[in-house]
Amino acid sequence: MNEYARIEKAIGFLTDHFLQQPDLEELARQLHSSPFHLQRMFKKWAGVSPKKFLQYISLEHAKSLIRQDLSLTDVSYETGLSGSGRLHDLFINIEGMTPGEYKNGGRELNINFSFAESPFGNIIVASTTKGICHLAFADQEKMALYELMALFPNARFKQMVDTIQQNALFIFSQDWNDLPAIRLHLKGTGFQLKVWEALLKIPLGNLTSYSAIANAIGNPGAARAVGSAVACNPVAFLIPCHRVIQSSGIIGGYHWGSNRKKAMIGWESSKLDQEN
Repeated sequence: MNEYARIEKAIGFLTDHFLQQPDLEELARQLHSSPFHLQRMFKKWAGVSPKKFLQYISLEHAKSLIRQDLSLTDVSYETGLSGSGRLHDLFINIEGMTPGEYKNGGRELNINFSFAESPFGNIIVASTTKGICHLAFADQEKMALYELMALFPNARFKQMVDTIQQNALFIFSQDWNDLPAIRLHLKGTGFQLKVWEALLKIPLGNLTSYSAIANAIGNPGAARAVGSAVACNPVAFLIPCHRVIQSSGIIGGYHWGSNRKKAMIGWESSKLDQEN
């Protein structure tokens, strides 16, 4: 059995038996492999460890049960976890929020939002008291607002411009070296947050690749997973996912359009030339 066939079988086993929460040793026995070799092989092909893959499956199952309004205790046991403590850890480690916060869908959250013009088109920007929680290009304002509300279904929304939003929007019009602090309030998995943090370190006017980001976060085999995390960036431009291209030099896709991505890259290059 070649490596791909082994990993395909491993993924199938985890998907079918996640309620039993099999450990690495059990998975290795099923594939007649050593735990060490299987761990390395699985991460090479899937981009994550078997344990992390199992957590992803468990989390999605737990989410579906929460949406059915089961108690968190019942969700824990129906997901194969030993108690609500493990459910709490699962959500914190993968989703970046507690099960209760996921269940209430942002019920205690007050979000201000506004629309503004940028050099690359209309945008919607949203903020909490902690910082910017969402920024997206809004070619259709009604659709952009609907997408924002879908991310925080139980939050309270108010259309107004606040200081947090203004500080963030200065990035389009002022000297980047003299900007007020821009605060972000993000939710995401631990892996996503690591990728977004790495994106923030890409200098103005510079480009990098998905594999380079994977290396930067200490996970060189996870270029594909990095691509998924880049695509999930909730804050356009402020977290510069537009600065990531394919290793071949091809610009590649962009959530808000490849032409917009090219324009952003060109605009930043011209600003860098002006500074020099």
